[in-house]
Amino acid sequence: MKDPLTSVDAGLSHQFIVAMPSMEDPWFNGTVSYLFQHDNEGCMGLVINRLTSMKLGEVFDSLDIECDDEELRDTNVYSGGPVMPEHGFIIHRSKEGPWSSTANNGYLSITTSPDVLEAIAKGRGPTDFLVCLGCSGWSPGQLEGELKGNAWLTVPADLELIFEEGIETRYDAALKRLGIDKMFLSGSGGQA
Repeated sequence: MKDPLTSVDAGLSHQFIVAMPSMEDPWFNGTVSYLFQHDNEGCMGLVINRLTSMKLGEVFDSLDIECDDEELRDTNVYSGGPVMPEHGFIIHRSKEGPWSSTANNGYLSITTSPDVLEAIAKGRGPTDFLVCLGCSGWSPGQLEGELKGNAWLTVPADLELIFEEGIETRYDAALKRLGIDKMFLSGSGGQA
């Protein structure tokens, strides 16, 4: 019988992982990450509830993309994780747009091309999107080991949590999908 935590068949793609209160890693403490891809080469995800100090207008300016929409320019840029923090990742619904995606899992696409940012600036981009600097990555077996060590809870992903839930309530909302109230979540777990 396969161990569900070490098998790629466990289906970690298109899942959220929620950091347990005992998470000591400052990059991930208090975070919800969307796991975009999980295979024999490891796992890739994006933190969806941590902001950088940067606004989208600064990204547009750094790429010489014109945008007169002040509300759009004031949109927050997310910290997707500690891997390649100088690179931008735009996460959006897979069915939106003709942009060349770096990855597409059938639910969401991650696009790194400036073309999508130009389309967003001109009002022709995806309706729902997050712009992230950096991403999160785990080598083969690393995340599974962290799951066994009770560092994370897994939650089935839904796009509503990413695009409709407010950033300040995403952590609690992810836990509520499991029927858990953060006040009653222990900082440590056990093995049965």
